[in-house]
Amino acid sequence: MKSRFAVGSVLGFGLTCAALSFSNPALAFDEAAAKALAKKNDCTKCHAVDKDKKATSYKKIAAKYKGKPDGEAKVIKNITVASKVKLTDGTEEEHKVIDTKDPKALANIAQWILAQ
Repeated sequence: MKSRFAVGSVLGFGLTCAALSFSNPALAFDEAAAKALAKKNDCTKCHAVDKDKKATSYKKIAAKYKGKPDGEAKVIKNITVASKVKLTDGTEEEHKVIDTKDPKALANIAQWILAQ
């Protein structure tokens, strides 16, 4: 009986760990690729990870969408649609559209932003 219980416990623990890894998008992004895409598109000209520059920090953006099921979709929309955005000095300008149509790259950078 002990051996069946132990096998069942290990199996249950393994399945729980697998489920958690698939349900946590923070574990899924490639940080180096996200940073490279942000740099290539001059995102860091206006954004920083932990402080406001010309635009809101990625930490504040992440906090705004934390726990929201559509957070990733909203971040992707913000970087793919040239909508008017309010800058930290109160002025408005059109947000630059990121130069990629690759859904995996867009999801990756959105997940990286949301993990800040």
